[in-house]
Formats: sequence, C-alpha cells, structure tokens
Amino acid sequence: MTGTPREGQGRADRVYAPDFLTELFRNPLDPGYLDAAAHRRESGPPSGWRGWSARSVSLVVLVLLGFLFAVAYKQTLADEPGRSQARSGLVAQIKERQAEADRLAVRADQLREEVARQRELALSGSQAARLRDLEAGTGMGRVRGDGVVVRLADAPGKQDAVTGAGAGPPRVLYSDLQAVANDLWSAGAEAIAINGQRLTATSTIRSAGEAILVDFRPVTGPYEVSAIGPGSMKRRFDESRSALLMREVAKTTGLSFGVRKVDDLTLPAAPEPQLRYAEPSVSPTPSGSATGVQPSGSRTPLSPSGGGR
Repeated sequence: MTGTPREGQGRADRVYAPDFLTELFRNPLDPGYLDAAAHRRESGPPSGWRGWSARSVSLVVLVLLGFLFAVAYKQTLADEPGRSQARSGLVAQIKERQAEADRLAVRADQLREEVARQRELALSGSQAARLRDLEAGTGMGRVRGDGVVVRLADAPGKQDAVTGAGAGPPRVLYSDLQAVANDLWSAGAEAIAINGQRLTATSTIRSAGEAILVDFRPVTGPYEVSAIGPGSMKRRFDESRSALLMREVAKTTGLSFGVRKVDDLTLPAAPEPQLRYAEPSVSPTPSGSATGVQPSGSRTPLSPSGGGR
C-alpha cells in the first residue's frame, strides 16, 4: 500500500517567532494595568468611608504643605534684616580697615623719608651719593628719567548673541605682565614699576583668582608698566617677542596694548624689605673705595626731599 505524501512534506517547517515590537505598539499598556482599569470601571469610584478617607488624607497633606511653606517664608523674612545688617557691618569693617591701612602706609612713607634725611645728615656727601646710587639700583629709592610706558587693558565686554547675557571679555593675564617686564629688562630698563608698584630683584607677579598681585599687592586694569632706561629701549622692546605677541593678541581678541615714550618719568621706591637674617661681611669694603655698581646716566636717583643730586 502506497501512502500519499503528507501535505507540506519536502519543504522546511515554518518557524513563527514572536514580534515584540509590533505587539508593543499594538498593546502599549501592560495587561495588569488593563485589568485594574477594567475593575475600576466595573466597581466605580470608591464610596463610603474609603472615598472620604482618601479625600481627607489629601486635604490634610495639602494643609500641612501650605503651613510648612508659610512658616519657611515667614522665617526667611524674619532673618533677612539680620543678614543685611551683618553684611553692612562687614562692608563697613572692610572699608575701615582699608582706610587704616592707607593711613599707615602714608605714615610709613613719611617716617621712611625722615630716616633718609637723618641718614644723609649723618653721612658725608660722597657716602650719601653712593647710598642713593645703591638704593636706585636695588629699587629702594625713587628715580627719575626718560623711559617708556606699556599699557595693557582688558577687552570690552560682549553680549552673547543667543542668551543676551554679557560674555566675559578677554582679560590681561599675569603672565602677560611678566613677559612685558622681562623684555623691558632685556631691552635695557634700569627701573620698572607696574601701576606704581616698583619691581626689585625679589618681586613676584602672580594671580589669585581673577586678581593680579605684584609683590602680594593687588593691581587692577588698565595696567601700566613704566620703565626708565636708555633711548634705544623702546625700539628694542618693540622688536621683542612679548610686544609682537601682545599686538597679535590685541588684533584677535580686542585687548588694548600700546607703547609710548615718556620724558621725565618718576618711579616710586619699593617697600622696605623684611630682613629675616643677616651675616657680617667677610671682607668689608672701605667706604672710600670706588667699588660698587654705578647707575647709567639715564636714571637719576632722587634725594628724600624730592630733588636730584
């Protein structure tokens, strides 16, 4: 007996795989949620003590939240006068301390000039002149002469085109002042001051946040680096690396940079250094010897009374 072949024999059996993505779009809600929704439709909203308890709990929660917000707002208003008073007191103390520091600085300058006058009266003419030369060379004395002034200023603030807020302008960095001062020394400068702060062999130019400190004293823009030196100093500085770099930065970012010659420029003396220790000289130099560094003619040390030698 020959049997008939089964239907589909000779072909590969078909495999049916579940299509979860199609099922997700077709029935987006979980079956459990569907059963709960159907049960609520059949039983209706909660009635009796259950309905009243749910509404009561919601009302109590809203009342408590409103009470807490009211107490917090009242406490904030009550503490505001105290905070404002404390802030005003701190601002007043800062201004008072600044005024006191300014008075003490003026008094220190007066005492320093008095000490210098008494010292010159005790010394002979040649010894006083040599002392003024050494003070001018080390930055401890005021000097006057021809020189240049390098001015650097931050770029003006720009408004953001999207948010409308003021964007921070490109700022002058402490490294810019360092580079300018170093190239001025290389160009032949004999005395340099930044915004009236005289530079010495131990001076530092650093940053603290957005502030620039010269010998731990803050300076603000625009920054003026004043230098006394020979007549060729401006030409040599214009050819220096820092001058070329700052001119390029000024073109691209909007920073202000300029160099100008100034006649009869006066630079103040640096603050007295705080000596931590001293050692006697092994071979002290006689006072009448001609040893020592003599300043060039472009820098004139000033006597305590303000005049030249």
